[in-house]
Amino acid sequence: MDTKNDKNSSGACKFAVISGFLGAGKTTLMMALTRYCSERFGKAAMISNDLGEGVTLADHKLASLEGCSALQITGECICFCLDELRERLRSCREEGCELLLSDIPGFGVGAQEHVYHGLARDCSGQLQLAPFTVLIEPEQLALLRDGKAGDMGFILDAQLREADLIVLSKCELLSDGERDEALAWLGERYPWTRQFAVSAKTGAGLEELCLALREGSASLRRPEIDYDAEELQKAMGSLSEYYLQYRALVCCEDFDGSAYLLELAEEIRRAVREERAEIPHLKLLAWTPEGDYGKVDLLGTERPVILTRDFERPCTDLAVLLNASAVCPDETLDRLLGEAVETVSRRYRLELTVHRKDHFGLGD
Repeated sequence: MDTKNDKNSSGACKFAVISGFLGAGKTTLMMALTRYCSERFGKAAMISNDLGEGVTLADHKLASLEGCSALQITGECICFCLDELRERLRSCREEGCELLLSDIPGFGVGAQEHVYHGLARDCSGQLQLAPFTVLIEPEQLALLRDGKAGDMGFILDAQLREADLIVLSKCELLSDGERDEALAWLGERYPWTRQFAVSAKTGAGLEELCLALREGSASLRRPEIDYDAEELQKAMGSLSEYYLQYRALVCCEDFDGSAYLLELAEEIRRAVREERAEIPHLKLLAWTPEGDYGKVDLLGTERPVILTRDFERPCTDLAVLLNASAVCPDETLDRLLGEAVETVSRRYRLELTVHRKDHFGLGD
Protein backbone atom coordinates (compact mmCIF):
# COMPACT_ATOMS: atom_id res chain seq x y z
CA MET A 1 0.00 0.00 0.00
CA ASP A 2 1.52 3.31 -1.12
CA THR A 3 0.60 5.77 1.60
CA LYS A 4 3.60 8.08 1.43
CA ASN A 5 1.39 11.05 0.62
CA ASP A 6 -1.30 10.13 3.14
CA LYS A 7 -0.72 12.95 5.61
CA ASN A 8 -2.63 13.07 8.88
CA SER A 9 -5.73 15.18 8.48
CA SER A 10 -4.62 18.30 10.38
CA GLY A 11 -0.97 18.36 9.33
CA ALA A 12 -0.01 18.52 12.99
CA CYS A 13 2.70 16.34 14.51
CA LYS A 14 1.32 13.24 16.21
CA PHE A 15 2.93 12.34 19.54
CA ALA A 16 2.78 9.02 21.37
CA VAL A 17 4.23 7.80 24.64
CA ILE A 18 5.44 4.20 24.48
CA SER A 19 5.45 2.83 28.03
CA GLY A 20 6.21 -0.61 29.43
CA PHE A 21 8.36 -2.37 31.99
CA LEU A 22 12.11 -2.90 31.79
CA GLY A 23 12.99 -5.18 28.90
CA ALA A 24 9.57 -5.07 27.26
CA GLY A 25 11.18 -4.05 23.96
CA LYS A 26 10.25 -0.36 23.82
CA THR A 27 13.40 0.85 22.04
CA THR A 28 13.41 -1.98 19.51
CA LEU A 29 9.74 -1.38 18.71
CA MET A 30 10.16 2.41 18.47
CA MET A 31 13.03 1.92 16.00
CA ALA A 32 10.91 -0.47 13.92
CA LEU A 33 7.92 1.90 13.99
CA THR A 34 10.09 4.91 13.13
CA ARG A 35 11.51 3.15 10.08
CA TYR A 36 8.15 1.69 9.02
CA CYS A 37 6.23 4.96 9.31
CA SER A 38 8.98 7.01 7.65
CA GLU A 39 9.07 4.66 4.66
CA ARG A 40 5.31 4.48 4.16
CA PHE A 41 3.68 7.62 5.53
CA GLY A 42 5.99 10.50 6.40
CA LYS A 43 8.88 11.43 8.62
CA ALA A 44 8.88 9.80 12.06
CA ALA A 45 11.32 10.20 14.95
CA MET A 46 11.88 8.84 18.44
CA ILE A 47 13.02 10.11 21.84
CA SER A 48 14.92 7.92 24.29
CA ASN A 49 14.28 8.93 27.90
CA ASP A 50 16.06 7.83 31.07
CA LEU A 51 17.28 9.20 34.38
CA GLY A 52 21.09 9.29 34.12
CA GLU A 53 22.37 12.86 34.39
CA GLY A 54 24.27 13.98 31.31
CA VAL A 55 24.81 10.43 30.02
CA THR A 56 24.53 9.08 26.51
CA LEU A 57 21.88 6.39 26.52
CA ALA A 58 22.57 3.06 24.86
CA ASP A 59 19.09 3.27 23.32
CA HIS A 60 19.78 6.63 21.71
CA LYS A 61 23.17 5.58 20.39
CA LEU A 62 21.74 2.34 19.02
CA ALA A 63 18.95 4.19 17.23
CA SER A 64 21.51 6.54 15.69
CA LEU A 65 23.68 3.61 14.57
CA GLU A 66 20.58 2.04 13.00
CA GLY A 67 19.91 5.23 11.03
CA CYS A 68 16.75 6.26 12.88
CA SER A 69 15.90 9.90 13.47
CA ALA A 70 16.58 9.95 17.20
CA LEU A 71 16.77 12.37 20.13
CA GLN A 72 17.24 11.84 23.85
CA ILE A 73 16.11 13.41 27.11
CA THR A 74 18.19 12.49 30.13
CA GLY A 75 18.38 13.37 33.79
CA GLU A 76 14.65 13.09 34.46
CA CYS A 77 11.53 11.25 33.34
CA ILE A 78 9.60 13.18 30.68
CA CYS A 79 6.79 13.37 33.24
CA PHE A 80 8.81 16.05 35.03
CA CYS A 81 10.52 17.94 32.18
CA LEU A 82 7.65 19.04 29.98
CA ASP A 83 9.46 22.23 28.89
CA GLU A 84 12.24 20.16 27.32
CA LEU A 85 9.74 17.77 25.78
CA ARG A 86 7.75 20.65 24.29
CA GLU A 87 10.95 22.03 22.78
CA ARG A 88 11.72 18.66 21.18
CA LEU A 89 8.17 18.53 19.82
CA ARG A 90 8.44 22.03 18.42
CA SER A 91 11.75 21.25 16.71
CA CYS A 92 10.43 18.01 15.20
CA ARG A 93 7.28 19.72 13.99
CA GLU A 94 9.30 22.45 12.27
CA GLU A 95 11.39 19.76 10.56
CA GLY A 96 8.27 18.18 9.08
CA CYS A 97 8.00 15.25 11.47
CA GLU A 98 4.55 13.68 11.37
CA LEU A 99 4.96 11.13 14.17
CA LEU A 100 7.13 11.42 17.28
CA LEU A 101 7.46 8.54 19.74
CA SER A 102 8.93 8.77 23.24
CA ASP A 103 9.49 6.10 25.84
CA ILE A 104 9.67 6.67 29.58
CA PRO A 105 11.87 4.80 32.10
CA GLY A 106 10.81 1.17 32.30
CA PHE A 107 9.60 1.41 35.90
CA GLY A 108 7.69 4.65 35.25
CA VAL A 109 4.01 5.25 35.85
CA GLY A 110 2.01 8.47 35.64
CA ALA A 111 2.82 9.65 32.10
CA GLN A 112 -0.87 9.56 31.15
CA GLU A 113 -1.55 12.17 33.84
CA HIS A 114 1.65 14.22 33.74
CA VAL A 115 2.59 14.14 30.05
CA TYR A 116 -0.64 13.73 28.11
CA HIS A 117 -2.78 16.03 30.23
CA GLY A 118 0.07 18.57 30.41
CA LEU A 119 0.48 18.63 26.63
CA ALA A 120 -3.28 18.73 26.07
CA ARG A 121 -3.41 21.80 28.32
CA ASP A 122 -0.38 23.64 26.92
CA CYS A 123 -0.10 22.56 23.27
CA SER A 124 -3.67 22.42 22.04
CA GLY A 125 -3.71 22.87 18.26
CA GLN A 126 0.04 22.39 17.93
CA LEU A 127 0.06 18.59 18.05
CA GLN A 128 -2.22 15.60 18.27
CA LEU A 129 -1.94 13.03 21.02
CA ALA A 130 -1.88 9.45 19.78
CA PRO A 131 -3.23 6.63 21.96
CA PHE A 132 -1.14 6.03 25.09
CA THR A 133 0.64 2.75 24.32
CA VAL A 134 2.01 0.20 26.79
CA LEU A 135 4.15 -2.84 25.95
CA ILE A 136 4.37 -6.10 27.82
CA GLU A 137 6.47 -9.07 26.73
CA PRO A 138 5.44 -12.73 27.12
CA GLU A 139 7.47 -13.65 30.22
CA GLN A 140 6.40 -10.51 32.08
CA LEU A 141 2.79 -11.23 31.17
CA ALA A 142 3.10 -14.81 32.43
CA LEU A 143 4.42 -13.56 35.79
CA LEU A 144 1.58 -11.06 36.07
CA ARG A 145 -1.08 -13.62 35.16
CA ASP A 146 0.30 -16.16 37.63
CA GLY A 147 0.70 -13.65 40.47
CA LYS A 148 4.47 -14.21 40.54
CA ALA A 149 5.68 -10.73 39.63
CA GLY A 150 6.51 -9.86 43.25
CA ASP A 151 6.98 -6.20 44.16
CA MET A 152 7.17 -5.31 40.46
CA GLY A 153 3.62 -6.60 39.87
CA PHE A 154 2.12 -3.30 41.04
CA ILE A 155 4.17 -1.39 38.44
CA LEU A 156 3.30 -3.82 35.64
CA ASP A 157 -0.41 -3.57 36.41
CA ALA A 158 -0.36 0.21 36.88
CA GLN A 159 1.34 0.70 33.52
CA LEU A 160 -1.27 -1.43 31.76
CA ARG A 161 -4.12 0.41 33.50
CA GLU A 162 -2.81 3.66 31.99
CA ALA A 163 -2.97 2.26 28.46
CA ASP A 164 -5.21 3.09 25.53
CA LEU A 165 -3.37 0.47 23.45
CA ILE A 166 -1.66 -2.62 24.89
CA VAL A 167 1.04 -4.22 22.76
CA LEU A 168 2.07 -7.81 23.38
CA SER A 169 5.65 -7.50 22.15
CA LYS A 170 8.07 -10.20 20.97
CA CYS A 171 5.10 -12.23 19.74
CA GLU A 172 7.44 -14.34 17.58
CA LEU A 173 8.22 -16.20 20.82
CA LEU A 174 4.63 -17.49 21.07
CA SER A 175 2.58 -20.00 19.16
CA ASP A 176 -0.63 -18.74 17.56
CA GLY A 177 -2.64 -20.32 20.37
CA GLU A 178 -0.47 -18.81 23.11
CA ARG A 179 -0.67 -15.40 21.45
CA ASP A 180 -4.46 -15.51 21.16
CA GLU A 181 -4.83 -16.67 24.77
CA ALA A 182 -2.58 -13.86 26.01
CA LEU A 183 -4.48 -11.22 24.04
CA ALA A 184 -7.79 -12.56 25.33
CA TRP A 185 -6.58 -12.33 28.93
CA LEU A 186 -5.37 -8.76 28.41
CA GLY A 187 -8.71 -7.81 26.83
CA GLU A 188 -10.67 -9.24 29.75
CA ARG A 189 -8.50 -7.61 32.43
CA TYR A 190 -8.15 -4.22 30.67
CA PRO A 191 -11.39 -4.02 28.65
CA TRP A 192 -11.11 -0.30 27.77
CA THR A 193 -7.96 -0.94 25.70
CA ARG A 194 -7.21 -2.24 22.22
CA GLN A 195 -4.71 -5.08 22.11
CA PHE A 196 -2.08 -5.83 19.48
CA ALA A 197 0.47 -8.59 19.08
CA VAL A 198 3.60 -7.21 17.45
CA SER A 199 7.05 -8.48 16.57
CA ALA A 200 9.68 -5.85 15.85
CA LYS A 201 11.93 -8.73 14.76
CA THR A 202 9.64 -10.11 12.03
CA GLY A 203 7.51 -7.03 11.36
CA ALA A 204 4.27 -8.82 12.30
CA GLY A 205 1.62 -6.35 13.47
CA LEU A 206 3.63 -3.22 12.66
CA GLU A 207 1.22 -1.96 10.02
CA GLU A 208 -1.82 -2.31 12.28
CA LEU A 209 -0.06 -0.60 15.20
CA CYS A 210 1.28 2.20 13.03
CA LEU A 211 -2.20 2.91 11.67
CA ALA A 212 -3.66 2.84 15.18
CA LEU A 213 -1.13 5.46 16.31
CA ARG A 214 -1.59 7.66 13.23
CA GLU A 215 -5.38 7.47 13.07
CA GLY A 216 -6.33 7.08 16.72
CA SER A 217 -6.50 9.63 19.52
CA ALA A 218 -5.61 9.58 23.18
CA SER A 219 -8.50 8.92 25.53
CA LEU A 220 -7.03 11.27 28.16
CA ARG A 221 -8.38 8.92 30.79
CA ARG A 222 -7.47 9.44 34.40
CA PRO A 223 -7.01 5.87 35.63
CA GLU A 224 -7.67 5.13 39.27
CA ILE A 225 -4.10 4.49 40.40
CA ASP A 226 -2.77 5.34 43.84
CA TYR A 227 0.65 6.75 42.94
CA ASP A 228 1.43 7.02 46.66
CA ALA A 229 0.55 3.39 47.32
CA GLU A 230 2.84 1.48 49.64
CA GLU A 231 3.33 -1.21 46.98
CA LEU A 232 4.59 1.35 44.45
CA GLN A 233 6.89 3.06 46.94
CA LYS A 234 8.32 -0.31 48.00
CA ALA A 235 8.95 -1.37 44.41
CA MET A 236 10.55 1.95 43.44
CA GLY A 237 12.62 2.05 46.62
CA SER A 238 14.27 -1.25 45.76
CA LEU A 239 15.45 -0.14 42.30
CA SER A 240 18.82 1.32 41.33
CA GLU A 241 20.18 2.71 38.07
CA TYR A 242 23.71 2.44 36.67
CA TYR A 243 25.27 4.12 33.64
CA LEU A 244 28.85 3.69 32.45
CA GLN A 245 30.64 4.99 29.36
CA TYR A 246 34.18 3.92 28.62
CA ARG A 247 36.70 3.33 25.88
CA ALA A 248 38.54 0.03 25.48
CA LEU A 249 41.81 -0.20 23.57
CA VAL A 250 42.58 -3.67 22.26
CA CYS A 251 46.02 -5.26 22.26
CA CYS A 252 45.59 -7.67 19.32
CA GLU A 253 44.23 -7.72 15.78
CA ASP A 254 41.71 -10.54 16.25
CA PHE A 255 39.71 -9.25 19.23
CA ASP A 256 36.14 -10.55 19.27
CA GLY A 257 34.00 -7.70 20.55
CA SER A 258 30.85 -9.82 20.72
CA ALA A 259 32.56 -12.45 22.87
CA TYR A 260 33.73 -9.70 25.22
CA LEU A 261 30.22 -8.25 25.62
CA LEU A 262 28.72 -11.71 26.16
CA GLU A 263 31.30 -12.62 28.79
CA LEU A 264 30.84 -9.28 30.56
CA ALA A 265 27.06 -9.75 30.69
CA GLU A 266 27.49 -13.30 31.99
CA GLU A 267 29.87 -12.07 34.71
CA ILE A 268 27.34 -9.42 35.75
CA ARG A 269 24.54 -11.99 35.70
CA ARG A 270 26.57 -14.34 37.95
CA ALA A 271 27.61 -11.60 40.38
CA VAL A 272 24.10 -10.15 40.76
CA ARG A 273 22.59 -13.60 41.20
CA GLU A 274 25.12 -14.53 43.90
CA GLU A 275 24.19 -11.31 45.70
CA ARG A 276 20.55 -12.52 45.67
CA ALA A 277 19.64 -9.38 43.76
CA GLU A 278 17.95 -9.03 40.36
CA ILE A 279 18.68 -7.13 37.17
CA PRO A 280 15.50 -6.77 35.08
CA HIS A 281 17.37 -5.09 32.24
CA LEU A 282 21.01 -4.65 31.30
CA LYS A 283 22.00 -3.12 27.96
CA LEU A 284 25.56 -3.39 26.66
CA LEU A 285 26.31 -1.54 23.45
CA ALA A 286 29.78 -1.14 21.89
CA TRP A 287 30.92 0.30 18.57
CA THR A 288 34.12 0.97 16.62
CA PRO A 289 35.32 4.19 14.97
CA GLU A 290 34.38 2.59 11.64
CA GLY A 291 30.73 2.26 12.70
CA ASP A 292 30.61 -1.50 13.32
CA TYR A 293 28.74 -2.35 16.52
CA GLY A 294 27.49 -5.11 18.77
CA LYS A 295 24.77 -5.27 21.42
CA VAL A 296 23.96 -7.65 24.28
CA ASP A 297 20.91 -7.68 26.56
CA LEU A 298 20.18 -9.35 29.88
CA LEU A 299 16.56 -9.49 31.12
CA GLY A 300 17.05 -11.10 34.51
CA THR A 301 19.42 -13.46 36.26
CA GLU A 302 17.21 -16.47 35.46
CA ARG A 303 17.17 -15.73 31.73
CA PRO A 304 19.97 -16.23 29.19
CA VAL A 305 22.16 -13.43 27.92
CA ILE A 306 21.02 -12.34 24.44
CA LEU A 307 23.38 -11.32 21.64
CA THR A 308 21.13 -8.81 19.91
CA ARG A 309 23.67 -7.66 17.33
CA ASP A 310 26.98 -9.30 16.39
CA PHE A 311 30.10 -7.40 15.34
CA GLU A 312 30.90 -8.00 11.69
CA ARG A 313 34.69 -7.94 12.07
CA PRO A 314 37.45 -7.92 14.72
CA CYS A 315 37.81 -4.72 16.76
CA THR A 316 40.84 -2.70 17.81
CA ASP A 317 39.15 0.25 19.51
CA LEU A 318 35.78 0.14 21.25
CA ALA A 319 33.45 2.68 22.80
CA VAL A 320 31.18 0.96 25.34
CA LEU A 321 27.89 1.99 26.95
CA LEU A 322 26.46 0.04 29.87
CA ASN A 323 22.96 0.95 31.11
CA ALA A 324 21.41 -1.17 33.86
CA SER A 325 18.36 -1.19 36.12
CA ALA A 326 18.47 -3.52 39.11
CA VAL A 327 16.60 -4.56 42.22
CA CYS A 328 19.68 -3.99 44.30
CA PRO A 329 21.08 -1.32 46.66
CA ASP A 330 22.87 1.43 44.76
CA GLU A 331 26.34 1.02 46.28
CA THR A 332 26.17 -2.75 45.92
CA LEU A 333 25.22 -2.43 42.25
CA ASP A 334 28.09 -0.01 41.67
CA ARG A 335 30.54 -2.45 43.24
CA LEU A 336 29.23 -5.52 41.40
CA LEU A 337 29.21 -3.93 37.96
CA GLY A 338 32.51 -2.13 38.44
CA GLU A 339 34.23 -5.34 39.50
CA ALA A 340 32.70 -7.24 36.57
CA VAL A 341 33.93 -4.68 34.01
CA GLU A 342 37.41 -4.71 35.55
CA THR A 343 37.61 -8.51 35.80
CA VAL A 344 36.46 -9.30 32.25
CA SER A 345 38.42 -6.45 30.67
CA ARG A 346 41.55 -7.72 32.39
CA ARG A 347 41.03 -11.16 30.90
CA TYR A 348 40.95 -9.61 27.45
CA ARG A 349 43.94 -7.35 28.25
CA LEU A 350 41.99 -4.20 27.47
CA GLU A 351 43.13 -0.72 28.40
CA LEU A 352 40.12 1.17 29.76
CA THR A 353 39.40 4.88 29.94
CA VAL A 354 36.19 5.74 31.81
CA HIS A 355 34.45 8.82 30.42
CA ARG A 356 31.39 8.97 32.65
CA LYS A 357 29.74 6.98 35.42
CA ASP A 358 26.43 7.66 37.13
CA HIS A 359 24.55 5.50 39.63
CA PHE A 360 21.77 6.10 42.13
CA GLY A 361 18.91 4.44 43.96
CA LEU A 362 15.40 5.48 43.02
CA GLY A 363 14.41 5.61 46.66
CA ASP A 364 17.22 8.05 47.55
